[in-house]
Amino acid sequence: MPSDSTVQVLLPLALEGAYTYAVPQGMALAEGDYVRVPLGPRQMIGVVWQVGGAAPEGAKLRAVAERYDAPPMPALHRQFIDWVARYYLENPGQVLRMCLRVPEALAGERQQIAWRASGREPDKLTAQRARVLEIASDGLARRSGDLAAEAGVSAAVVKGLADLGALEPVALPALAPFSEPQPGHNPVELSSRQQEAARTLRAAVTARGFSVSLLDGVTGSGKTEVYFEAMAAALAQGRQVLLLLPEIALTGQFLRRVEERFGVAPAEWHSAVRPRERERVWRGVATGDARIVVGARSALFLPWARLGLIVVDEEHEPAFKQEEGVTYHARDMAVLYGSLGGLPVVLSSATPSLESLWNAGRGRYGHVKLEARYGKAVLPDVSLLDMRRQKMAGGEWLAPDLVQAVGDVLAAGDQALLFLNRRGYAPLTLCRTCGHRLACPNCASWLVEHRFRGRLVCHHCGHEEPVPRTCPECGAEDSLVACGPGVERLAEEAASRYPEARIAILSSDLSRGTLLADMLRDIARGEYNLIIGTQLVAKGHHFPGLTLAGVVDADLALETTDPRAGERTWQMLAQVSGRAGRGGKPGRAIVQTYMPDHPLMRALAAQDRDSFLSNESEIRQRAMLPPFGRMAGIIISGEDREQAARFAQSLARARPEASDVQVLGPAPAPLAMVRGRHRFRLLVMCAREVDIQAYLRQWLAGVKTRGSLRLNVDVDPYSFL
Repeated sequence: MPSDSTVQVLLPLALEGAYTYAVPQGMALAEGDYVRVPLGPRQMIGVVWQVGGAAPEGAKLRAVAERYDAPPMPALHRQFIDWVARYYLENPGQVLRMCLRVPEALAGERQQIAWRASGREPDKLTAQRARVLEIASDGLARRSGDLAAEAGVSAAVVKGLADLGALEPVALPALAPFSEPQPGHNPVELSSRQQEAARTLRAAVTARGFSVSLLDGVTGSGKTEVYFEAMAAALAQGRQVLLLLPEIALTGQFLRRVEERFGVAPAEWHSAVRPRERERVWRGVATGDARIVVGARSALFLPWARLGLIVVDEEHEPAFKQEEGVTYHARDMAVLYGSLGGLPVVLSSATPSLESLWNAGRGRYGHVKLEARYGKAVLPDVSLLDMRRQKMAGGEWLAPDLVQAVGDVLAAGDQALLFLNRRGYAPLTLCRTCGHRLACPNCASWLVEHRFRGRLVCHHCGHEEPVPRTCPECGAEDSLVACGPGVERLAEEAASRYPEARIAILSSDLSRGTLLADMLRDIARGEYNLIIGTQLVAKGHHFPGLTLAGVVDADLALETTDPRAGERTWQMLAQVSGRAGRGGKPGRAIVQTYMPDHPLMRALAAQDRDSFLSNESEIRQRAMLPPFGRMAGIIISGEDREQAARFAQSLARARPEASDVQVLGPAPAPLAMVRGRHRFRLLVMCAREVDIQAYLRQWLAGVKTRGSLRLNVDVDPYSFL
């Protein structure tokens, strides 16, 4: 066969490699083309990974069915997919699957039909029909759903009028075009230090080569305005910009800032975007028309045509690590993409990860610092409340000193924040009669009461059930008691202490989507004066009227086996404290702790980040933990506990001998059962210079699971549950 008569097509499946297909006569294919091919009885979308290649001897090749009229996947993107697959020990098809989440975008642009009044009235004119025709008579064409919603009628009413000829169709463009951003549209006046930082980042963009810059600025220092200047430089070159955020659902206010700066709304990419808009954004990225994209971690896998800059905001956030499927870290893969594509990457944070600081300290990353807040704002004072000396009644969670401080702030007309990183009403419900604890039937975790909804919820698998009236173990009535506080219980206490307060609760269980965006906007406007929230409040929000941040249980995150527990606690507490005093008035933070002598707490009160990081680095280095060593987790899970345990033991015995690699386990995972599956964990540890992927490939080559057993590998793990 001629070399161009076959192609190797990668499919979005967990397969070892690409499949060989014949090229039909008259069809020209190139690497990167999106195609439809037969696979068994199905038709699948794939990507031409290579033109040519020999077919298996004696094989009767099936032919490519269709080539899609879409821009081919760039060579850089295909190279990126192969790299991600090798690094995380995944099949390339599994990585490709993340790039093909919008198959409708490949089918080409489809026209949309809108409707306007034709001037012909129906024989029977109901009140609903009259409303529709009145709106449709203004000459504007509207889609059926929009017209029905505006008139407050069902879609059937609009369809009926169209069938009768009272509405006439109007063809609309298939997908709305993207407006061109203006790099110099509305620049913000920068301080002298911000100007210096912006010059450094602009120079990295102008160089048109690979670089990583760590933008390390205290809360309220104006990091966003600084990296906007780098974005403007990339846009001026005619290139695209990707801005990754950890919590895309919280970005309404942020998106407006982008629009104000560049004159156009950015494209959005996250799970809440409607299918039609996802189709539009995917094609806009592939053609290069979508110039600014603000997205969640998956936006990295869009088929970028002319990417010129990647910005990772809040780069320290664990949310950038994908915990299911391909367990990639978007920050690290953004750096990889920049390296492969020869383009600059900016990592921004007020509390950078130890990994990024380690890389900056060794000259791998540029280190751009902003050590003071913008304008007249100053960093808040931080004080510790020793809870061992606070006298509190049972069922109370706010110490008297914090209660007084909140009251003073509210009386002064300012805003206060109470932070507790526990969702729901209480983390545990037990029976006072027999001691039975209400547990999830599918997981090794307790059910969390959500009193506002009247439900018990598992935060690991999503199982829900109503709060029972009697104990399911002993049958005693009115014996169930909530133990410990969640934000709902904290709000209950706050409402009793401050009856005049306008309370807003920020928790992912209660506020999502538009509701959350509206609440954040109203808080910024001052319509609420007491905010009670979980980690949602520590995501870079700017509330100018907030002058007090109170942390209710600062020790909570330290009570885990996670090797990053200290770092994460520091980051969270520093971010929460940093919400105070960002406007014209000075702010303060009060931290309730039972461990005021802990090095982390002392460093937080002294605002001595270097002291904390030095101590944390010594602990990590002695234990050979990241960034001083490398780690990988192997999770064995199965429906039968004994079967999973035996498989994990046999796998451990089969590990290759290596003097520079340590394997711990197997042992039951801290969360020993999730969704009805029993879990055992092995932990692989080695020095940084060891090729941990090569070791894992040697170990796991030929390993097969049977029945309900599953084996999952997590390179560079962030979750230790």
